[in-house]
Amino acid sequence: ITPSYPCSFSSFARCLTKHLNLFFHVDFARRVIRGKVELTVEALEDRFSSLTLDSRDMKIDSVRANGQAASFSMGAKHSFKGTPLEIKLPFDLSRGQHVIVEVTYETSPSATALQWLAPEQTAGKKQPYLFSQCQAHHCRSMVPCQDSPSIKFTYYAQVSVPKDLVAVMSAIRDGQEVDPKDNERIIYHFRQPVAMPSYLIAIVVGALESRVIGPRSRVWSEKEIVEKAAAEFSETEDMLQTAEQLAGPYVWGQYDILVLPPSFPYGGMENPCLTFATPTLLAGDKSLANVIAHEISHSWTGNLVTNKTWEHFWLNEGHTVYLERMIGRSMESEQFRQFKAMGGWKDLQDSVNTFGANNPVTNLVPSLEEVDPDEAYSSVPYEKGFALLYHLEELMGGPEVFMGFVKSYIQMFAYSSVTTEQWKDYLYTYFKDKVDILNKVDWNAWMFTPGMPPVKPQYDTTLANACIALCQRWIKAKDQDLDGFKESDIKALSSHQVIEFLSLLLQEDALPLTHVKKMQEVYNLDTCMNSEIRFRWLRLCVRSKWEDAVPKALQMATEQGRMKFTRPLFREVYNFEKFHDEAVRVFLGHRGELHSVTAALVAKDLKVGQNQIDGKTT
Repeated sequence: ITPSYPCSFSSFARCLTKHLNLFFHVDFARRVIRGKVELTVEALEDRFSSLTLDSRDMKIDSVRANGQAASFSMGAKHSFKGTPLEIKLPFDLSRGQHVIVEVTYETSPSATALQWLAPEQTAGKKQPYLFSQCQAHHCRSMVPCQDSPSIKFTYYAQVSVPKDLVAVMSAIRDGQEVDPKDNERIIYHFRQPVAMPSYLIAIVVGALESRVIGPRSRVWSEKEIVEKAAAEFSETEDMLQTAEQLAGPYVWGQYDILVLPPSFPYGGMENPCLTFATPTLLAGDKSLANVIAHEISHSWTGNLVTNKTWEHFWLNEGHTVYLERMIGRSMESEQFRQFKAMGGWKDLQDSVNTFGANNPVTNLVPSLEEVDPDEAYSSVPYEKGFALLYHLEELMGGPEVFMGFVKSYIQMFAYSSVTTEQWKDYLYTYFKDKVDILNKVDWNAWMFTPGMPPVKPQYDTTLANACIALCQRWIKAKDQDLDGFKESDIKALSSHQVIEFLSLLLQEDALPLTHVKKMQEVYNLDTCMNSEIRFRWLRLCVRSKWEDAVPKALQMATEQGRMKFTRPLFREVYNFEKFHDEAVRVFLGHRGELHSVTAALVAKDLKVGQNQIDGKTT
């Protein structure tokens, strides 16, 4: 049976893309890319003469096949899948033959994959900036392609940009030259010899500099933050080597990190050869290590072995969280891994509470038929996925035994895309002497039932005990007990433990205002620069109706655009009845600075209608 690909229009059963040749002319004045793509397509059937590509909001100028003009038409536009590009070839192919389909096109200024920043939105304030974010299904707004993680291809690219700017991509840098058509521009060359899915094509153009941080790594950013970034990311090579010991050789050659401007919507994005990272990581200490360990782990789980469709996203994210925590175990301790796992369980509980325990998007394997993957995105695939793998680890004989399976699974499915069914079949094959134990797992409850998992793992609480005890003291404290709290309560805790302490408080009923004011007086959390701590502290203050915290929460929600922080902060202020309208007003004022995906989801959270966005009142 042909699996359904609910998020794509392109013809998977009939042809496969093997390689892309990309030509980009980046036009900052008009905020478009003038593009040409040559797709090497293999026919999977005889008398093959037509194909469909995914596109979204783009202007198609011409289509050629092996150099001959080919007729094309655009299908009906879909709300999030875009518009199918139907191409008729001027000849037939036999099964196994290749054709080079060349599409000349221009992106739209509102292409969902691309964010164009004015100079004032950058650190340097002088030059504009462009970055892409193609996951999950946005590549089609930048390149007409078979935009599904089931299809993997190599790519080469040439990118023409103004000569004061630098281009980098999710590929190996391969030289540069003055643009022969315009000596005010430079063409940068790239090659990606390892086959990868469309969602991992990535481009950044800006006033970029780089510093070497390891034998196969550089950090890229604007010059204003490049030294700080180089210092922060100095452990990268140690992490890469630790990951290789666990998961096998790193196949992508270069591992660079690019620190983006603040509007980047995610903590990190695992683009091959060039991990994207949010600048919110640069506020010091260890929250950085988790994000980079996570993105490094994706080099194996996600980039090398990829979910076949977005319903199986947990295969990417659950395994990556598992591997990230195994890196933490190697570099810190088993207790540290257990502690991070407990924090993850709370993040899962938060997501389930936000969506509702009966919401089918909280399934480990949700059905995404007519569901926009952006709207289904949450910590569920990450943390429910991890919890399942940890549960299996306990049943199968511990971390060393189970990591043996994960490494073998990566080797077995390297360079391909997989479904949950294939993963499970391989699990049964690998542990063939333990099938009776595997058969006792309630697979249906884990995979296809919404809400929290059927089993709650018993994590080692050693590192969490101090956080739990301090949290309980604050919850139980009466006003007359408040003088018993001292600065030393949290001086002894690591930043990870402070984050955990605040997370525990956020799981409880709101503290009385007297308590949060006292907490500020003794712990002085307002001055903390660690964004994970600041984010939780501001939510706690707003929830306890401390009015002074509202402007600070809205400031944090808008000075960066990382969805993990921006959405909950806006929701928290919106739910504070008195500042309901203020949340909407500030959002509408800053909407243009946010990434389009972030803006759309915050608008939904705050129930902002299109007419309010257009400036009319409801």
